Amino acid sequence: MPLPLPEVRRARGAVAAMFLTNGALLANLLPRYPEIKGELGLANSTYGLVLAAFPAGAILAGLGAGALIRRVGSAPLAVAGTILTAIGLCAASWAPVAGLLALALLVAGASDAITDVAQNAHGLRVQRRYGRSIINSFHAVWSIGAVLGGSMAALAIALDVPLRVHLSVSGALFAVISLVALRFALPGRDPENSTDGADDGAQAANAAEPDDAASTSGAPPSAVPHPTRGRTVLLLGALIVIAIGGTLVEDAGNSWATLYLARDLGAPAAIAATGYIALVGAQFVGRLAGDSLVDRFGQRTVARAGGLTIAVGMAIALAFPSVPGTIIGFALAGLGSATLVPAAMQEADDLPGLRHGTGLTVVSWLMRLGFLASPPLVGLVADAAGLRYGLLVVPIAGVLVIALSGVLGGRRAPQVIEPENTSVGL
Repeated sequence: MPLPLPEVRRARGAVAAMFLTNGALLANLLPRYPEIKGELGLANSTYGLVLAAFPAGAILAGLGAGALIRRVGSAPLAVAGTILTAIGLCAASWAPVAGLLALALLVAGASDAITDVAQNAHGLRVQRRYGRSIINSFHAVWSIGAVLGGSMAALAIALDVPLRVHLSVSGALFAVISLVALRFALPGRDPENSTDGADDGAQAANAAEPDDAASTSGAPPSAVPHPTRGRTVLLLGALIVIAIGGTLVEDAGNSWATLYLARDLGAPAAIAATGYIALVGAQFVGRLAGDSLVDRFGQRTVARAGGLTIAVGMAIALAFPSVPGTIIGFALAGLGSATLVPAAMQEADDLPGLRHGTGLTVVSWLMRLGFLASPPLVGLVADAAGLRYGLLVVPIAGVLVIALSGVLGGRRAPQVIEPENTSVGL
């Protein structure tokens, strides 16, 4: 397979930088949530409702991302969203009451949702120029950013750096990085259809095939019938649930890992922060290997193995609670969830008959229902029976992934790199 053009390789680096900043921004705030909770005197249920403002903002704004991508372009939109996310998270550190904290998180969540769709759209655009799977590598870089951000927060806690100073510096730093990355992104508007420039129609049809042998046939898009509208809706629904499974695991680490380790298991603050870091660190390892595993075994097999890892790993950690065991449990959950969201997004963006960004936008928008519902649900269960029982949402998510991963594609034949079929851009 020929090497991609230099501008395509530079664009891959630009997208990686966008994912890095996106992962690092929120991760700088997450380990400091217990500090904010204590300062504002929030009960578990109120705390969960406030945290739900972030995914609520994403739900409100996320559905417009596809139209904005077609109007503005995926790369400029991703950078604009990054800057607005940094502003919202910084504002959260200044909130004196729960209502203003929720408002700041609402703005940050809305901006983050737009950034998420836009950077994935540009990443998939670059992937089509490569002719092989690279989308998991971008999400691996997101995990690097999350580990970096979480580590920055842990260091700030250890050094007693004020929350406002910490988030102001981190926000400015990652906003500048995203602006520099924009210079190296693919120029021009995004292609109108996700299948422009690559044999993606065959990829999308693979999601509906019942066995791996059919998905390796390499049939051209014209030889594979497009799914009916009803079947497309069902496929999107299954992909949304798989993505929600991934987000439920991530939210458990985002919102509750530090609190569970510190309050329920008695871990010191610096050790408690490692629960979240272990989850995103293991996600990074899984995503780093994810592209080669997907190319070899297919999205379906990798997702099923991931769901099993989530369900078994976290179930054992909750059944036999301890600080080391819980950290390992969160790490296994992160490892199992590594490729779930990228897989669902790629399959949705490759569905035939949908305009560019439509399937990706719908999955990205609705998967945030997991982020919206999980904090208050876990909080209510925690108040009633304890946080240990609230975290049962994680192994349940793994079981759902196992049940629905059949909609994902199997192994795919290597593709030939072709130029984008667009009148503007390269």
